[in-house]
Amino acid sequence: MLGQIERGESNPTIATLWKIASGFDVSFSSFVKDDEPHQSGLMHRKPRMQQLHKQDDRINVMPIFPFDKNLGFEVFIIELLPGCTHLSPPHQKGVIEHVIPVSGFIEVLVDERWRKVNPSEGLRFDAFFPHGYRNLSNHPVLFHDMIHYMK
Repeated sequence: MLGQIERGESNPTIATLWKIASGFDVSFSSFVKDDEPHQSGLMHRKPRMQQLHKQDDRINVMPIFPFDKNLGFEVFIIELLPGCTHLSPPHQKGVIEHVIPVSGFIEVLVDERWRKVNPSEGLRFDAFFPHGYRNLSNHPVLFHDMIHYMK
């Protein structure tokens, strides 16, 4: 698969990118195009939603803060379109995810169980295990996904 990606014969899905990131012990945001230069200090960013693969046509990712090696985290806004179910492979050991819905509720698969998370709530979980996100509503749902790489 890596050879096909290198030769431009294949584009990886979000799940494949996570597997590659975990295998090489790098952040997911290193694979997401970021049009703004990385600077220290205060930043006002105007990111844009990105569909990373045509098979992932019901999920869009917008990096807010790409991976910061000093802080060990990255932050995304993720949009799940109606009916989207996205399953994520396990990340490397020590990765913690924080999911905070912005609009609408989502369901998050943790410990082999779907858990409903409302906009006034948040869910933190060990991302070393398989997990997922789904939107069973008829409206797009936005949520913040903060990924903490604890080493």
